[in-house]
Parts: sequence; C-alpha cells; structure tokens
Amino acid sequence: MTDDSIEPAELTADDLLVVEDDHFTAENVAIVTGGGSGIGRATAVALAANGLTVAATDIDEDGLAGTVEKAEDVGVAGTVETVVGDLTDDDDLERIVEEAAEFGQIRYLANIAGLQHIDPIDEFPVEQFDLLHSVMLRAPFVLSKHVIPHVEATDDGVGAIGNMASIHGHIATQDKVGYISSKFGIRGLTKCIAAEGDGTLRSFSVSTGYVKTPLVTNQIPDTAEERGISEREVVEDVMLGDAKVTEMMEPAEVANLFTLGFSKHGRHLDGGDLTWDGGHLSTY
Repeated sequence: MTDDSIEPAELTADDLLVVEDDHFTAENVAIVTGGGSGIGRATAVALAANGLTVAATDIDEDGLAGTVEKAEDVGVAGTVETVVGDLTDDDDLERIVEEAAEFGQIRYLANIAGLQHIDPIDEFPVEQFDLLHSVMLRAPFVLSKHVIPHVEATDDGVGAIGNMASIHGHIATQDKVGYISSKFGIRGLTKCIAAEGDGTLRSFSVSTGYVKTPLVTNQIPDTAEERGISEREVVEDVMLGDAKVTEMMEPAEVANLFTLGFSKHGRHLDGGDLTWDGGHLSTY
C-alpha cells in the first residue's frame, strides 16, 4: 500500500524536544535498542540532540549507520555511537552494556526494539511467540539487569529506564498474541524496576497508538489477508477507527516522550505509563 498517511516525514531538528537538564551531557550515556530504524532511530537522534552520548544498538549494521548519518544531518549536540548486537543472545546483551560503558557513564536505557507476527492463537508459531518475547520482554529485563548497577554507581544514582509499550499493553485485539502478551509484560517489568529504584533510578513505559514505522506498515498486508479486508480498511478501520485523532504518530513524537521521561521534568514519572493514543483507549 502506498499512502502518504503512513509514510513518516523527514526528521528535522524542529521536530525534536530539547530541554535543559544537568544530566544531559556528553559524559552520560543512553542505550537505545532498535536504534537502526523507526522509533529507535528517532529516539537515538532525539537524545543526542539533547547533548547525551547515545549507544544505539541493533542487529542491522547498515541501519545503525543510517542513524549516525541522520544525527549528523540534524546537527545534534551530542553523539550517536553504534553497537551491533543481537537481543536474543545473552552474551551480546552483556557486551552491549559493556561497550556502552566505554563511551561514558550509563544513566539511561530505552528499550524500543520490536517485532510483529500476525496469526490467530491456534495457528501462531511457538517459535515466533518465543522470539517476540525474547526481543521485547526478556531482552529489556536482561539489559536492565546489567544497566542498573551502572546507574547506581553514579555520584547521585540518578537515571531512568524507559520501555516501549503500546496501546496493546492495555487492550487486546485478535491475531497478535505474541506482541500483546509481551507488551502487557513490559508494563509489569516497568513497575518492578520502579519498585526497586528508590526514586532516583526511575522507570516508565510509553504506550502509543499506531506509529509510522516499518513494524506497523509491514503488518498491514498480513492483517488485511487475515481479516479478509482491504489494506486501506486496515489503516482506516482497524488501526485508526477507534481513535479520535485519526492519523498515525510520527517516530519523532514518540522519541520526544523518551526525552521528557528521562529528563528532570519526568521526575515524578516512576512506574507509570505515558499513554499517547489519540483518544483510542479513553473515548468511544
């Protein structure tokens, strides 16, 4: 399906929220997973625009190179470093954090990497269910496990872990059991981190409606086939039909929520969820 309504706009400096924060400096590092495309790329650029050193990680080396190029085009105040890694490999997860620590003091972790698979439960491949949970729930747990000691070792223990959830971490639709169950789980992990963080190490989740990313656009044909409807009906009825704001979000808009959550302006956001859904969940 070719439609300007689902294609992201070119990311520019004007799209990015920039805030004053004493911790947003080059000495401090934010790890961003899924940094090679979509929301992960936008978040890496947004945090670098705020002066942080970003360790963007992805299995896609070319995608990471594109993120570095985009950061340079935007003219960020900080830097984007790259760490190629496989989120399904425990050794890689530990190495990602170790390499990120070489760039500075780790204070922030944005767990953004995501996958999707469309099938009803009785046909849903177990290996796909396991893969989605490995990338979107287990990896965030393992990365958090490795990142927390780095935050605790800072002079003031200030830092935050932000987790990409979804409106599908609040409600369920058909044919997405792997994605939805992992997103409900990531909200639980977020609350567990907050419970142990003592208020200086915070955690939060971000739940959006549909965003203009490859993860979303690539599922449109499969959803159309599974439901026996057109691709346009998937966008207009399935994805946006229950929302009051009937347009998809830009990746930069989601990235700005991570900037806000990591900043001093989010200091009372701890265990909670930033729900930016265009009225999808709360209106009818």
